[in-house]
Amino acid sequence: MSGTTVGILYPGFSAEDDYPRAEALLSDGATLPLVHTEMRTDAHRVDALLDIGGDDVLADGARTLAEKFGPLDAIVWACTSGSFVFGPDGAAEQVAALRAVAGVPASSTSFAFVQACQRLGVSRVALGATYPPDIAARFVDFLAHHGITVLTVSARDIVTAAEVGTLPGEVVLDFAAAVAADAPDAEAVLLPDTALHTVALLDALDARVGKPVLTANQVSMWQGLRLAGADVVRPGLGTLFSTPAA
Repeated sequence: MSGTTVGILYPGFSAEDDYPRAEALLSDGATLPLVHTEMRTDAHRVDALLDIGGDDVLADGARTLAEKFGPLDAIVWACTSGSFVFGPDGAAEQVAALRAVAGVPASSTSFAFVQACQRLGVSRVALGATYPPDIAARFVDFLAHHGITVLTVSARDIVTAAEVGTLPGEVVLDFAAAVAADAPDAEAVLLPDTALHTVALLDALDARVGKPVLTANQVSMWQGLRLAGADVVRPGLGTLFSTPAA
């Protein structure tokens, strides 16, 4: 487990600093090297998201990771909207293509959310999306396909990842609390945008909301570490990381 390397493919530049921030909390020597994948258009819009998550874009990123950082133990496409936009089957094909190129276990943030809910025994959630409503609806469908019911959706209707990355921590905490208040029966709150800075807030989010809050960058790195065989309890990274495998 010591020396585990999880490669992160991250679109553009918004909240990529969440990964070195999290890496500093990993006490076993695990690393999260990151490569920025091509983002020709920064927009939470279907055509732009299909382009961001194209197999050619991810393959180029995977090859760059290998060239810059050497052998990986797992790889994660750290983009929620750029995976679920393909639908359940398309998202699975996307991961399979990435796995074939990288030669190691692979996943995406969309599937990481599903597996994180399964780890916590969660099937009813409230969704706090930064996306426009039509994009958020596609994630609702993706989750439903995997047995997760979204009780309420709050969509902030922010078009660009760059703008999402500027939201201050107090705004994120208030947003999560408002999402939870709208759905008291939800077992968890999901914040599904890797452009949102959350790693420094994970424990505070859970405390503020009073139930698990799953965020995109959190579940992405958790999924990668899990696939790489480094699935251990880790403090400071929220309820998800403090919940051991059954």
